[in-house]
Amino acid sequence: MALGSPELTTEALDGFDNARLREELDKAKAELFNLRFQAATGQIENTGRIKIVKRDVARIMTVLRERDLGIREEVEASEEDIKDKKKSRK
Repeated sequence: MALGSPELTTEALDGFDNARLREELDKAKAELFNLRFQAATGQIENTGRIKIVKRDVARIMTVLRERDLGIREEVEASEEDIKDKKKSRK
């Protein structure tokens, strides 16, 4: 059984372009910071979530690094993703 978020499996990450991977990495790092802050103040409800998010961060960083090294193929952003980004900027 693999730990991690079900939407961030390696198969799912292979379908993301580099910009989307960096967005997901930023989200995961922000969540990890908040979870660590909650743990430090004694307000965390699910301590196992820290381990899951740490693995998500590592998985995303691994995919990005493998693409840099040429081990994995890079994915181009689809036209729908580009349109969605333009809409969200307005």
